[in-house]
Amino acid sequence: MKFYSGFSLSNDEQLFAPYLKRSEYCVAGFSYGAVKAFREVLTSKTRIDTIQLFSPAFFQSRSDKFRRMQNMYFAKDKEAYLKNFFESCFLPAQADSSVHLSEGSAQELEELLSYEWKVSELKSIQERGIEVEVYLGSEDKIIESQKAKEFFLPYATTYMINHAGHTLQTNTIKEEDE
Repeated sequence: MKFYSGFSLSNDEQLFAPYLKRSEYCVAGFSYGAVKAFREVLTSKTRIDTIQLFSPAFFQSRSDKFRRMQNMYFAKDKEAYLKNFFESCFLPAQADSSVHLSEGSAQELEELLSYEWKVSELKSIQERGIEVEVYLGSEDKIIESQKAKEFFLPYATTYMINHAGHTLQTNTIKEEDE
């Protein structure tokens, strides 16, 4: 299995262990890594049975103003932007200390914000017999998961994880009985 990490993250593969298919014929990616995984599958001539997209970077439902603001905030204070991004990825859960924030570039941010998923490309992957799986968190603070679900549902086995954020982690703190 080949896994692509999310924007400015490392060691995030372990977050998806309950869902990952451990097969040499599987390609998987999280968020921006889902875009990279998808591009690999589109151009690969080798056998691939499954592509798993975990919270794929889905910003085509967002306005140009939203994308400009994200780029502006990143350029203004990269460290603060990345810290906020990292924390938002895990909400409503706490950040996992085994996942690390790494260097992300303005070019990568622009690429993930402007990436457009195309129906024709999804169909071409299906026609090759490749199973497409999409995993989304219902409480995602990074992407509009409901809009992503509506887009991918006709072309992929799509899972919506209740009470989960972008990293598909749920709040593990137990609330006291009411």
